[in-house]
Amino acid sequence: MLPSSTRCSKREPISIVASTVLRISAFYHDSAACLLVNGRIVAAAQEERFTRKKHDARFPSNAVSYCLKEAGICIEDVDCSGFYEKPFLKFDRLLESYIASAPKGLRSYLMAMPLWLGDKLWMANGIKQQLGVDQSILFGDHRESHAASAYYPSPFEEAAVLTIDGVGEWTTSAIAHGNGADLEMLQEMRFPHSLGLLYSAFTYFTGFTVNEGEYKVMGLAPYGQPLYVNIIRDQIVEVYDDGSIRLNLDYFEFVHGLTMTGSGFERLFGGPARRPDSPVTQREMDLARSVQEIVEDAMLRMARAAHRETGLRRLCLAGGVALNCVGNGRLLRDWLFEDVWIQLAAGDAGGALGWRMRFGISTSRSPASARSALARGEHMRAVKQPLTACRRTPRRCRALCSARGSPTMRLVSGCATTRFKQNALTKTLWHDGSLN
Repeated sequence: MLPSSTRCSKREPISIVASTVLRISAFYHDSAACLLVNGRIVAAAQEERFTRKKHDARFPSNAVSYCLKEAGICIEDVDCSGFYEKPFLKFDRLLESYIASAPKGLRSYLMAMPLWLGDKLWMANGIKQQLGVDQSILFGDHRESHAASAYYPSPFEEAAVLTIDGVGEWTTSAIAHGNGADLEMLQEMRFPHSLGLLYSAFTYFTGFTVNEGEYKVMGLAPYGQPLYVNIIRDQIVEVYDDGSIRLNLDYFEFVHGLTMTGSGFERLFGGPARRPDSPVTQREMDLARSVQEIVEDAMLRMARAAHRETGLRRLCLAGGVALNCVGNGRLLRDWLFEDVWIQLAAGDAGGALGWRMRFGISTSRSPASARSALARGEHMRAVKQPLTACRRTPRRCRALCSARGSPTMRLVSGCATTRFKQNALTKTLWHDGSLN
């Protein structure tokens, strides 16, 4: 529940505010809030910054209060609120997954259904209760939330947009085209085939926490050798030329179980997953290096597919995998795009920033005005000044990358089968982005 300081003692009409929208992401991980006034970002914040609880997933009461305070308004002045994804569509995915894998998923099903039938399906009521007001609650699409968070705050008037995620409702990766105020979803890849979930599976197997420890796997990779690359390609994942991937679900438990991996991984990699409290061995280092190379290869192929689809030389990135800065470096060294803009809050926190943002921006969209509110604070100026002082042009960045050399791309072979519908004949897992 929001504190009383966020409420108006007397409701008065606000003539200067034509449209005030509060956007929220919560209840999975990295909860956050964002406030738009007349299509302009006034404030955005992640709940963990106030609670000091890393990846806080609770309703972002503190973040909402901060946004309202920054705007100088009360919660009653908000015209409508929105959530960054669609619970019913996610529930549909869970049900289909349990049915497809039955009877394996019975235990997970019995644990999940009370939560969904009790609270998650009726999230609108819960959000209204937390806000303390009876107003419209709208639900956006997870993939569009990521795509909008990448494109609209960017400095580009037109750009290709690529989101690479774990999973939202059904979509795991998507390609879009941003042009002015328009954002068109072109293609998407669907659950269970997910680059983010592949990386999370290795995060779990190397003994780190899923949705938190992926950066540790990335940091561990330079200490290892790519000894398992061929095994991963032959047995676990097939990466097509366009970057779409197909996972061999025989090696994964996340579709129906309570863990990411199971006995298949143990047989393949010579033992059980590392316990979180045990020492990191050379095996974990080599696994980290191997999956990092696979992910970088897929990221490059996806980016090239986005370039082919749009014909553009500017790229916007979002989604949890866009936080893999080593993979982002590979994209820059590939030279396919002249400019690459990555959403700083690329994970689910940024979903609050991007949720239906295109409906809050006029047709005369100005990227500079979209960014201005996020960079106006004294704390942001303190960060921006040294960054501006050492800024390099894209040409200089490319020259530096060229001097350091660019890793060789590797072709991917092998195959995997699943019980889900796939575009096997066309050798791609991309689907028309307009499909629901």
